[in-house]
Amino acid sequence: MKILTAAEMRDVDRLTIERGIPGLILMENAASRVVDFLRENFPLDRLRVLIVCGKGNNGGDGFAIARQLFTRSLCRELTVLELFEPATLSGDAAQNRRMLDAAGCPVTREFPACPSADLVLDAILGTGLSGAVKDGPALDAIRRLNRDYTHARKIAVDIPSGLASDASRAEGEFVKADYTVTFTAPKPAQCLSPVYQNVGELVVVPIGSPPEIYETNPANRLNLTTPADLRDLFAPRPLDSNKGLYGHVLVVGGSFGKSGAPAMTGFGAYRAGAGLVTVAVPESVLTAVAAVRPELMTEPLPDAAKLLETSKKMTVLAVGPGLGTAPETVRLVRNLYEQAEIPAVFDADGLNALAGHLPRTDKIRILTPHPGEMSRLTGKSTKEVQADRVGVAQQLANESAAIIVLKGDRTVIAFPDAEIWVNPTGSPSMATGGTGDILTGMIAGLVAQHPPSPNNHDWKRALLAAVWLHGRCGELGAERWGEQAMLATDLLDQLPRAMNELRS
Repeated sequence: MKILTAAEMRDVDRLTIERGIPGLILMENAASRVVDFLRENFPLDRLRVLIVCGKGNNGGDGFAIARQLFTRSLCRELTVLELFEPATLSGDAAQNRRMLDAAGCPVTREFPACPSADLVLDAILGTGLSGAVKDGPALDAIRRLNRDYTHARKIAVDIPSGLASDASRAEGEFVKADYTVTFTAPKPAQCLSPVYQNVGELVVVPIGSPPEIYETNPANRLNLTTPADLRDLFAPRPLDSNKGLYGHVLVVGGSFGKSGAPAMTGFGAYRAGAGLVTVAVPESVLTAVAAVRPELMTEPLPDAAKLLETSKKMTVLAVGPGLGTAPETVRLVRNLYEQAEIPAVFDADGLNALAGHLPRTDKIRILTPHPGEMSRLTGKSTKEVQADRVGVAQQLANESAAIIVLKGDRTVIAFPDAEIWVNPTGSPSMATGGTGDILTGMIAGLVAQHPPSPNNHDWKRALLAAVWLHGRCGELGAERWGEQAMLATDLLDQLPRAMNELRS
């Protein structure tokens, strides 16, 4: 699903109108979708509804919603409040204000003396806002809604008033919404961390713009991963399947005291569906790794030349979990990065070995840093990384020609061609040791089932699926074990359920 900036959304609306769908119809469709949402989620006939309207198109949406609720007698009590004189309105907003008058719906300019609304619809400011609201009637209304209507459910029309559509962080004051019903496509502020936390539950509804206008536009590079993007990867397997059809993952990792990390990576690859998994570790920890899961094949970690020869028989490499940072290990990682022909995922100590030495390559390389590792790879502070997660990930992808999976709340996946995906799944329960090792294995296992070829680019969606499933397992695990008690390997217990959700 595309994520559209304010400018991209304006282009979509303009092109839709040029195709013959008037703006007034788009506004009416938007109002209908909001009313549908209200009817599906609330007993409107028992509730008192307050709609607060500004003077732009967002206010026009509010007037159209009010007319539909009023003329259909859908709610127990309706109060429509406008913040500006009708004479200051223009275009479709002015037309909807006149139609509301024609329908006979009363409109007030003052907040009720005694706030009694059960539902508040915020139609004050839309996606055109580019900075903080500093003064005026809009700011006064935002403050009033937050202060006096704490008992009411607040539904933002398109975006909570006061949030800038393209921002990754909130500036100034904004309506604290419980729900946001946005039109056509989600906006950056509704998807990126940490600002997305301010929109409540997000609902995306179509209002009539043809999807091909924005979904196939190569200039629209930002995307939100949804089950619809991944579902066909999980179709039933052929009845004559065998393990050779689903790839062989080679995990390179492990060191004294860190035998669990490569074992979890191998287990993650298996549970994600890989046909075979071999874990190459130092001899000192080989027995410990083999004891974790009987399905894991093991072999002693050889020198770089032997490992490169072994990798030729494999489908995907996963390098780094628990590997350590000894000088000979760093040399091994760098050799694999530059010379291994197969796709390779680098995590943990694999990333530490590449810090300050990340050459461009035409081979498929997937890097999965957390913010601290991203700091070491880029030379930026962790604070700088977190302040611009999309920009920093995209810059490193462009410079290195690698795919960057910047982990954290709303993981960002940046491809070298400037295509960016934001993953919406995840849970604080995943803030525990080993979850990154599990993700590395899941990525390797899913990519191994969809190996790259000139006519097959499903490996990219397999990567997105691994990240989505990993986060979804965290959500499901939190439901069962809570946010404090969940362990990394508990994620894999939830993976069959998460996959079944995609199949449905």
